[in-house]
Amino acid sequence: MFNEELIAAKVAARNAGKILMKYYKSEDNKVKMKGIDNPVTIADNEADEYLSDFLIGEFPNDGWLSEETVDTEERLSKDRVWIVDPLDGTKEFIEGIPHFSVSIAMVYDGHPVVGVIYNPATDEMFSCQKNKGVYLNGKKVNVGQKTNLLDASITVSRSEVKRKEWEPYRNDFKSINPIGSVAYKLALVSSGNYDIFTTIAPKNEWDICAGDCLISEAGGVFKTINDKKIIYNQKKTLVTDTIIATNSVLFDGVSDLLF
Repeated sequence: MFNEELIAAKVAARNAGKILMKYYKSEDNKVKMKGIDNPVTIADNEADEYLSDFLIGEFPNDGWLSEETVDTEERLSKDRVWIVDPLDGTKEFIEGIPHFSVSIAMVYDGHPVVGVIYNPATDEMFSCQKNKGVYLNGKKVNVGQKTNLLDASITVSRSEVKRKEWEPYRNDFKSINPIGSVAYKLALVSSGNYDIFTTIAPKNEWDICAGDCLISEAGGVFKTINDKKIIYNQKKTLVTDTIIATNSVLFDGVSDLLF
């Protein structure tokens, strides 16, 4: 049903990735600060401009929400909205760590129906459309099937680990793995590379929307700790509750542990 949109999103993600790699580990990648501990680069802005031109050029009646585009309320009246982060993991990108990604989702009536996350440094393309499963570089993948937290690997924010927020839980999981880019972490869980994703800090819709689609289509569960699904294209884009993505059995274990 959304095959045309999926193809466009994959093309867009790959081309935006080429823009990012042009600046990766380059002295041309000028960095500015949007806020405290919130950098933005030339690469972010150039990739964002390309994605907007390409996707809205292909689907001119759709709405648009992106981290690097000034938001307007026009999107709130649209059934179909693209929710995009042109460079998720900007800090890692600046530091030369290959944990960053282009994240593209299309939402229909508040629910993600297309999700594409592309890491151009590792050439990993995670993609899905509603009811069609998840593919990593063309091969079908699924969330892990572990049922015991002590056997399970969890991937979390580097910043949260630096702040020692996961220290109380270090004996509750097989491993706690700090990785940059929320979107990339979600993609890795959707393909079974890690068993669980959790974020304690608030996240914006553009951080999580494509990943939500991937996790759900890979047979997993993506909800807030209080067992709620997220509805997208809201006026307030920040999701403040702890988010957990994993399989349905581990979800209960993680939510009980962290509540």
